[in-house]
Amino acid sequence: MEQWSSRKGFILAAIGSAVGIANIWRFSAVVGQNGGGAYLIPYVISVFLCGLPLMVLELAAGRHFQGTVVSAFRSVRERFRVIGWLLCAIVFLILSYYLVIAGWTLGYTFFSLAGSTVPFSLFISGWLPVFLFIVTAVVTGLVVSRGVQKGIERISISLIPVSVVILVILAVYGVTLPGFSEAMGYFFTPDFSVLGDPLLWGAAFGQAFFSLSVGTGILLTYGAYMSRDQGIPSSSLVITVADLSIALLSGIVIFPVVFSFGLVPTVGAELAFTTLPTAFAAMPGGFIFATAFFLVLFFAALTSSISMLEVSVAAFRESLGWTRERTVAILTGAVLVAGLPSALSYSAAELNFAGIRVLDFMDETVGTLGLPVTALLLAVVFTWFLPRSVLADEIGPSLARLIHPLCRFVIPGVLLVTTAARLLSGLDFPGMRNLPGSRFIGTVLQVEGFAVFVGMVLLIAIFLCWYRRCPLAKRLREWK
Repeated sequence: MEQWSSRKGFILAAIGSAVGIANIWRFSAVVGQNGGGAYLIPYVISVFLCGLPLMVLELAAGRHFQGTVVSAFRSVRERFRVIGWLLCAIVFLILSYYLVIAGWTLGYTFFSLAGSTVPFSLFISGWLPVFLFIVTAVVTGLVVSRGVQKGIERISISLIPVSVVILVILAVYGVTLPGFSEAMGYFFTPDFSVLGDPLLWGAAFGQAFFSLSVGTGILLTYGAYMSRDQGIPSSSLVITVADLSIALLSGIVIFPVVFSFGLVPTVGAELAFTTLPTAFAAMPGGFIFATAFFLVLFFAALTSSISMLEVSVAAFRESLGWTRERTVAILTGAVLVAGLPSALSYSAAELNFAGIRVLDFMDETVGTLGLPVTALLLAVVFTWFLPRSVLADEIGPSLARLIHPLCRFVIPGVLLVTTAARLLSGLDFPGMRNLPGSRFIGTVLQVEGFAVFVGMVLLIAIFLCWYRRCPLAKRLREWK
C-alpha cells in the first residue's frame, strides 16, 4: 500500500479534494440564494456537527483497514463489498460530469487571459466544451497515473498554496471596490429570524457534506495511505478549518464584485460563467482579475477530480491486480465515455433526457441524491457493524465516545431529514402532484427521487430492526 510522504502532503491533498468548485463557485451561489449571512450560521454548525465527525470516521476506517473502499466494506461483512462498489460507481459518475464543468473553468481561464468576454450561451453553442472536457479528463488521468506521492501529493503541494495566495490577492483587491462594505454587510450579517426555515438548514447540511468530500469514499481511500504517526483528529480539524476558510475567502472575493457592478447575488449557478465575466470586463485590469479567478477555479476542480478518480483506481488495482498505469488508462477511457453525454448536453448537440440536459439530470440524481446515500451507508456500516473500539484505536477512547454516536444516530437522521426536505420542497398539495420531485415534478426524476428516499428510509428501518433484535434481525445476522 502506497503512503503519503509527509503529514503536510496528506493534509494538502485532502484539502485539494475538499476545496473544489463547490467551495468557490457553488458556495457563493448557495449563500446568495439563501439570504447571505443568514446562511452562514447553519452552515458552520453543519460543518462541525456532521461534516467533521464523518471525516474523522472515514479517515479512521481507511487507516484501520489499510485498503480501498471495496476491501474496507468487505472487511466489515463479506457481502458489503457491493456497497464499496456502489460508492465507486457513484463517485465515478459524479466525476464524469464534474470534468465537464472543470473544462468550462479551463476555457474561461484562456478567454480571460486573452482579454475576451465570451457569453456562456455562445460558449456552449459550439464543440469547444467537449474538447475541454477531454483535455481535463486526460490531465486528471496523467496526474493519477504518477501515483500517490509523485502525482496526487506533488500536484496538491503545488496548487493549493498557489490558489490560496491568489484568493488572498483577489480579496485585497476587492477591498478597493465601491461595493465592498455593502457586500460584507450582506455576507456576514446574520439574520436569526430565518433559522427556523428547514430548507435553509437542508441547504447548509447538503453543502457541508458536498464541500468537505465526506461520505464518498475519497477520504477513506486517502486514510489508507496515512501512517500511524499522523493524527486523524488534528488533521481532520485542519482540513475542515481550511476548507471553511477558503469558502469564506471566496465569498469575500466574489460578493464585492457582485455589489459593485449592480449584479444579483441570488442568480445561483449562472454567477461564475455568465454574471461575473461581464463584471470583470467592466473592471480596470479586469482580465487579470478574471484570469486569476478562473485559474483558481480550475486548480480547485483539478485537485478534486484527481481524488475522485483515485477512489476507483485504487479499488480496481486491488481487485484485479493491474498496474497503476493500466488501471488509470482504462478508467480514464471509461470516464470519457460516461461523461460524453454530459459534455454534449452543453454543446451544439444540446443532448437532453426527458427534456433535461444530461448534465443537469446527472447532477440532480447521482450528485444530489447519490451523495446522501453513500454518506448514509458509510456512517451506518462503520458504526452499526463495527465495535466502537475500532474507532477508539484510531482516535482515542474519549473522542470516540463523542464521534461514534454522532455518526451512528445524528448524521443518518440529518441525511434523511435534509433529503426529504429537498424532495418535498416542490410538492403542490392542492393539485395532483402528490409525489416528491422537486422542480422536476412530472418527470422521471420525480419517481427516481421518491424511490431513493424510500430506499434510504427502508435502510434505516432495517438497521434499527437489527439493533432491536427483532426476528428480521436474526435472519440478517445469518446473511454472511
